[in-house]
Amino acid sequence: MNRTVRSRLRDPREMARDRVAALIDWVQGELGTAVTSHARLGGGDVAESYRFELADGRRVFAKTHRNPPPGFFTTEAWGLAWLLEPGVIDVPRVLGVSDGDPPALLLEWIEEGRPVAATEADLGRALADLHRAGAPSFGREDRRTTGSRALPNDPCGSWVEFFATRRLLPLARLARDSGALPDDTIADLEAVAGRLDELGGPVEAPARLHGDLWAGNRLVDRAGRSWLIDPAAHGGHREFDLAMMRLFGGYGRECFAAYAEEFPLADDWERRVPLHQLAPLTVHAIKFGGSYVGATRRALDELR
Repeated sequence: MNRTVRSRLRDPREMARDRVAALIDWVQGELGTAVTSHARLGGGDVAESYRFELADGRRVFAKTHRNPPPGFFTTEAWGLAWLLEPGVIDVPRVLGVSDGDPPALLLEWIEEGRPVAATEADLGRALADLHRAGAPSFGREDRRTTGSRALPNDPCGSWVEFFATRRLLPLARLARDSGALPDDTIADLEAVAGRLDELGGPVEAPARLHGDLWAGNRLVDRAGRSWLIDPAAHGGHREFDLAMMRLFGGYGRECFAAYAEEFPLADDWERRVPLHQLAPLTVHAIKFGGSYVGATRRALDELR
């Protein structure tokens, strides 16, 4: 019996223990101290996450992946460092990263707490400062893909080009290939890609975006400070992050008000929320189907 067949016949629990043991060895090598205990954490739809207690008293967060696409964790590590670079918003520091064996990302631990009176407004101002820090182009200079559907991020000189050729049209192709959306919905998605000059509002410089800013990617620590995690970081239109924040809720009115006061948005930005939500809604329709198919249709209808 060859090695491949033997590996397929192994007990899944044994394979999981081996993955954890390899991860522990890697963490100890990266940090130069022993792991004294660990716990599997919930959450996340692709990676396995753990809390590690260290002999030097520290606590750290690590995650691994059974079969990651190329560059999976180094892309995320770059995004975290890029968001941290302007020094205006809280992002966990990267302590180690590997796309090898094991594939893993090691971060400082954030002890979660509860929001305080200033939490939402503070985040709104910090996000405004992050966006204002800007980006070299729309997309990513390293051209790495982001997200579960590996959307392209090749640099573009305008948001219209970027949103059409790197988001809406690739998603329309994926939806057609997978049968995730009806033909008329796909045709309307492609039509919107050709109307972005009309629909997109005033031209803006590329903003430094988190890129996947739903409420699950914001942690609040024991001091009430917000931390951003799991980015799909790229240069884009700042209204995209704000539209993503509204898609599933979880952010207070004070956050949006403080943002608007710090970095005023163009007129009628709220009318463009369905436009910016088209990409994440289509991704969810491709991944999960169900109510997201109708939600994508409704967003398109609002743009008629």
